[in-house]
Amino acid sequence: MKKIIRACTVSQSVGFVKDMLPDLILKYEVVLLSSPGEELDDARAQYGVKTIAVPMERHISVLKDFVSLCRLIKVFLRERPDIVHSMTPKAGMLCMLAAWLTRVPVRVHTFTGLVFPTSTGLKRRILMFTDWLTCACATHVIPEGEGVKADLLNNGITKKPLQVLGYGNVKGVDLSYYVQSEELKVKSEELKTDGVFTFLFVGRIVRDKGINELVKAFQHLHSHNLNTRLWLVGAYEDSLDPISNETRQIIADNEGIEAVGVKRGDELLAYYAEADCFVFPSYREGFPNTVLEAGAMGLPSVVTDINGSREIINNGYNGLIVPPRDEQALFEAMTEMLENTEKRKEMATNARPLIAQRFEASFVRACLYDFYRRILQG
Repeated sequence: MKKIIRACTVSQSVGFVKDMLPDLILKYEVVLLSSPGEELDDARAQYGVKTIAVPMERHISVLKDFVSLCRLIKVFLRERPDIVHSMTPKAGMLCMLAAWLTRVPVRVHTFTGLVFPTSTGLKRRILMFTDWLTCACATHVIPEGEGVKADLLNNGITKKPLQVLGYGNVKGVDLSYYVQSEELKVKSEELKTDGVFTFLFVGRIVRDKGINELVKAFQHLHSHNLNTRLWLVGAYEDSLDPISNETRQIIADNEGIEAVGVKRGDELLAYYAEADCFVFPSYREGFPNTVLEAGAMGLPSVVTDINGSREIINNGYNGLIVPPRDEQALFEAMTEMLENTEKRKEMATNARPLIAQRFEASFVRACLYDFYRRILQG
């Protein structure tokens, strides 16, 4: 039985693989590798797969990165996998380099997003080099979407053949889970406020997600129509990419904005179910899962014209697309969603069928399984 090591930087990213494990362990010996964490332990307990914890820093740390590389080399020499398949930037660079040095025959990296296109100066050059090194050491490179593929090719990161699996995305959406059930409707009633139009954001509350522009655009809109509200679902990350102090003050002072923290499971579904429009004004993405989830729940979306988002939303069909970092354009799109009820309802009607056609979880997984079969036969 062929051995596959699936690797990611932090254990939270193991969630991208967990739903595939029941199928994968029937055909392959699967090993999960990441930094230590609860999710890694849970996967071992639930599925009986082998797990290996190798600490890896998310950000550049030359000494710690070298130590991680040495540990990965030891792991690959001991395990002798047939495939190492990495995701996330740091795991990609370190695992592809370690796998190349230890002559692992098949080395696959999936780019779920690129940081360098929105970076400048020395940081941009360093990030481009690390992505180049990842591609140079890999035998196969999978961009999560066509936008990521174009950025890799147009910026000279690699000349290797690149293949987007299916329509893109690495996980897909379980439509049997993201559904407006009767039980969910009862739960979402707890959030309901009659006569109030609700915008919803789900993600990290950070600058790069466009929160500064979103909050100011909503403040402008709310000043014209008090029967509106904005839910911010997610965690602040002040040490990595903080929002501005001005934005924090607006969130605190504006009675129409509710920062409700992280929500999971039925609680998160209830927020999707009760919202009228999803808003995701991020500066950069690979393939945003929350936009997929919102569409599966029948929500029209306002998104920025970036990788991933523009591959999920067809402008005017299941949502609206605006330029990134453009507060005025965001305000106008949100206003259109609020005021043009007929058009919004039409986009909402189109949202779930499009997700079902292109991004249903079993289809996304089947594309990966077929890819594994082909590269192992080759």
